[in-house]
Amino acid sequence: MDAAMVDRLSAGEGWALLQSLPPYDEAASLGLQGRLRDAGFAADLVAAALTQSRLRARAADKFGEFAAGMLFTPDGLEQATRLPVAARHAHRYAAAGIREVHDLGCGVGADAMALAGLDLTVHAVDADDVTARVAAVNLRHWPSAHVTHGLAEDVCLPDVAGPSHLGLWLDPARRVSGVADISGRTKRVFSLDAISPSWQQVQAFAARVPATGAKLSPAFPHRALPPGTEAQWTSWNGEVLECAVWWGPLATTPGRTASVATEASTWLVTEADAEEGTRRPPLGSVAEVGEWLYEPDRAVIRAGLTGALVDAVEGAELAGGVGYVSSRAAHEVAWARRFRVLEAMPLSTKHLARWLRDHGHDRVTIKKRGVTLDADQLRRQLKMTGRGRGGSEATLVLTRVGGGQVALVVAPA
Repeated sequence: MDAAMVDRLSAGEGWALLQSLPPYDEAASLGLQGRLRDAGFAADLVAAALTQSRLRARAADKFGEFAAGMLFTPDGLEQATRLPVAARHAHRYAAAGIREVHDLGCGVGADAMALAGLDLTVHAVDADDVTARVAAVNLRHWPSAHVTHGLAEDVCLPDVAGPSHLGLWLDPARRVSGVADISGRTKRVFSLDAISPSWQQVQAFAARVPATGAKLSPAFPHRALPPGTEAQWTSWNGEVLECAVWWGPLATTPGRTASVATEASTWLVTEADAEEGTRRPPLGSVAEVGEWLYEPDRAVIRAGLTGALVDAVEGAELAGGVGYVSSRAAHEVAWARRFRVLEAMPLSTKHLARWLRDHGHDRVTIKKRGVTLDADQLRRQLKMTGRGRGGSEATLVLTRVGGGQVALVVAPA
């Protein structure tokens, strides 16, 4: 989709066509395309409208009912902030007294929509002309939001020396424009220097405007966190979506935090929560594994705050950095899963296969962390095919304890 097609889809015949389409159905799309062309619609307009219909169907998971009135690009939808998470971003600015935000790298406009929804003035910019036009369509309901096509680095910003109502939000591009992977999608980048604007440029923006926030990859390295800032890893229904770094008045809890969110609730885990548990040494041998195994939400693991779970369940991590925590007591922790340990043994394919057969298992679900084993290969070695034996399924946790690889057979509590 080029800029001209965005303009055609967002007005007149194109918008009417797009809004008249039935709910997207992949199986029916070819027939619908033919009927629309027979009705006199241009072939390129029909193809673009059906692509938008497909993207809107995918976007409903992130944007809910708003998706039905929006335009998207494939990359823009993939990188867009989920709307409830964008709302949390926006509330940070509002709570800090920020009234005007420059959204540098606005994408399809998710965060700008959330900011404008709180009556903040939003100046949104995107380096891609098509994406900027798409964002303008998505922000059309908010007169306080304006979108321009340009580079974040070229935006003229004032130097803010003291308290101010001005804030910045950056969502650096993590895909290389014009460079495609084997699937035809633009190539993803992972280095902080390869994102655009780069991490160095993001920090330079924050030096000029203290109330700055930046959305980064969940792989953001802890060592890169500037002093006095807050890095918050956010998960939604168990999926880690981002690490957002906050400066100045937006850093409500300096250091590393984890936000574990669902449709109904949000839990915050901080370095203070993890301080006591971090001091406790991990287990020394498989013989020390307790009756209960706990797995924290992945945002907690990414944030390096497994110590909070260690403290909450009065246990110990199996090994430094693996994230699994063992305890002899049963506790309910909202942001962790609990399993009963049925067996714990050093990892030996022969011994593990025998134990599984003796206990009537003919198939396995494998969870692994801290080991490099190939799960499919191990399943074949264990001969856990589940073909016609009438056995049951076992859940295996493959990880490390005391420097060695271990296998835990567990059951959800």
